[in-house]
Amino acid sequence: MFTKIVIPAYGGPQVLKIVQETELPRPASGEVRLKMLATSACFTDLLVIAGQYPDVKQKPPLSPGYDIVGRVDAVADDVHTLQVGQLVAAMPQFSAYQDYLCLSEKELVPVPDDLDPAEAVSMVLSYLTAYQMLHRVAKVEAGQKILVHGAGGAVGTALLQLGRLAGLEMYGTASAEKHVLVKASGAVPIDYRNEDFVAHLAEIAPQGMHAVFDGIGGDYYSRSFKTLRRGGELVAYGFYNTAMGRGGSIPLEFMRIIAMNVLPNGKAARFYSINGLKEKHPDWFRQDLMLLFTLLQAGKIQPEIARRMPLRQAVEALTLVKQAAVKGKIVLLGAQD
Repeated sequence: MFTKIVIPAYGGPQVLKIVQETELPRPASGEVRLKMLATSACFTDLLVIAGQYPDVKQKPPLSPGYDIVGRVDAVADDVHTLQVGQLVAAMPQFSAYQDYLCLSEKELVPVPDDLDPAEAVSMVLSYLTAYQMLHRVAKVEAGQKILVHGAGGAVGTALLQLGRLAGLEMYGTASAEKHVLVKASGAVPIDYRNEDFVAHLAEIAPQGMHAVFDGIGGDYYSRSFKTLRRGGELVAYGFYNTAMGRGGSIPLEFMRIIAMNVLPNGKAARFYSINGLKEKHPDWFRQDLMLLFTLLQAGKIQPEIARRMPLRQAVEALTLVKQAAVKGKIVLLGAQD
C-alpha cells in the first residue's frame, strides 16, 4: 500500500484527497518505476490544482507534483541506462505527489548519490528556473545590476545565490520579515509593502537595472519595466497576482509582455517558461541541472529549505505556499523505509 495525493476537481489546496493504492504501478516499455524521496510544494503546483497552468493539459483526476528526486525501484526490460537503486531527478510537471510512479528513462537525470534528496529536488524547478533566466535568457555579466521580486521565496533565493556567484549587484523586494534572508543572500532588500520600489531604485540606483526577474505579474510588469536602463530586459516568469484573483488573466499577462517590446525605448521584455525551454533545448535541461548538482556538491549554493513535511501534509504545505508564509522552499518527503 502506498500514498497518492489526487486532484478530484480543480480548486484550492483543500480539494486534494489522500488515496491509498494497493498495487504498485508497473513500468511500461522505456520506463522506470521511482520511489519518490522528495518533491516540491510550490506555487506552480497551486496553478496546476486550480487548472490555471497552461502547460498541463491533463484533466482531473490527477496528482500534482512538478518535480521529483527518487530512487529507481524497477525498470522495464528494454531500459539499460539506469539501474535499480540509482538516485535520479525529473520534472514531470504533475504526478510526483505519490510514493511510487513510472516515468520515461529519457526524462531522468542522474543525481550524485551523496546529495540530500530534499536539497537536490530544489535544483530541479527553483534553481534551474533561476539559472536559466540569468544565463540562458538575460545572459548577465559580472557587475550588472538586477532586481528580483519575491526575493525571499524559493526562486528568489535561488536567483540571489546564483547572482552572487555571477558577481551581480542585486536588489530584492520582500516583506520585512524576510529582509535578513535577502541581505544574507547578498542583495539590498526593499520592503514592497511600505516602499515604492520604482521610486526607491530611482534614488539608490539611478542608472537603472540591467535585468528584472518578475514572477508577480499584473501591474508589477509595467513598474518593473520602468526600473530598466536602456538595453535592459524584463524577464517575466509567473502570474502570482492573477492567480490570487487580483484582476487580469494569464492571456492578458502575455499580451502585456509582448506589447512592451514595441515601445521605442531600447528596453526588452520576455516571458520565460521552464517547460517551453526544455522542449526547445532538452540538452540544456540536462546540462544545466547537472551543473547545479555540481555546485550543490561543492557547497557553492545552499537551498533555503523552510520546511520538510511528509507527503500526507500536502494541503497544509500548499496553503503555506499560497499565503507566502515561509522563507524559501517547502519540500514534501516520501514514505521512509
